[in-house]
Amino acid sequence: MALAGVALAGAALAGNPQFQGADPHAMFIGKDLWVFPTGGPGGSWRADRFGAFSSPDLKSWKSRGELIRRDQISWIKDDGAPEHFLWAPGVATRGGKWYLYFSVGPQIPTPSRIGVAVADRPQGPYRDSGRPLVTGKLVKDGHGFEAIDPMAFVDPNSGKAYLYAGGSAGSTLRVWELAPDMVTVTREVKIDQPPHFTEGAFMHERGGTYYLSYSHGKWNGASYSVHYATAPSPTGPWTYRGVILSGDARHQGPGHHSFVRTPSGEWLIVYHRWERTPGPEPFRGERQIAIDRVRYAADGRILPIRMTDGAAAPTLPLR
Repeated sequence: MALAGVALAGAALAGNPQFQGADPHAMFIGKDLWVFPTGGPGGSWRADRFGAFSSPDLKSWKSRGELIRRDQISWIKDDGAPEHFLWAPGVATRGGKWYLYFSVGPQIPTPSRIGVAVADRPQGPYRDSGRPLVTGKLVKDGHGFEAIDPMAFVDPNSGKAYLYAGGSAGSTLRVWELAPDMVTVTREVKIDQPPHFTEGAFMHERGGTYYLSYSHGKWNGASYSVHYATAPSPTGPWTYRGVILSGDARHQGPGHHSFVRTPSGEWLIVYHRWERTPGPEPFRGERQIAIDRVRYAADGRILPIRMTDGAAAPTLPLR
């Protein structure tokens, strides 16, 4: 069943959790918040397609349909692996086009890969570029690179575009500069590894400061959390700032997030979490998308983020 046909469970109820899903890349398109997740409402993660969901108020959500399916990616079987999965989408726009970056696994027995597809509108349909953008290297004895969790960032100050990716096996972050066509890598930018990096990198800029945030820990365990560092440029050097989002008595494993600026200039974080108390790992079931406020100190630091439930979650316009 295509995601376009899914009725969002609890769509009439404002609050956290918003809906089932993981790895949300979020952005405002006009006055609506769009979320591009792994999986989504309506059942367990199928890992063979991507969908998108939007809301004008964070009270009700609309499915925007199917973006791309696994069988529309021409190169996906070139590695000879017996099965493939799609996860962790990242979306960017430039020059009137929309770009969907995505992870293709498994990492074993063949290296994971990152692909990119192009569309004329955010809901697609997206057209596969015809080749992997980045291919990983199998990790052995802690060395290698897992090509997952892509995030494309167009620097508002320089106009340059960057691709951030990597994590889990090897826990290595890599950064590339993208050509203006957004589907070609021009060069890799050498960076220092940020402390406690595991996966799910995200970059945003505020007031001339660049914020690199990322997930740390085991994706299905209590250690999963969001850390961040700041820099004077999109590629560092990083100043580690600490943990801003971690589990509490009612929620576990928050992470793989996006920062988004509302049309009125305030900031939100969109992330996934497990709706459960601390307990035995690995956690099982489905992760849920949640949205909470982000507040900055006068010196630009991000203040610790408090997870909310139900009507305590933000709505638009922010109250």
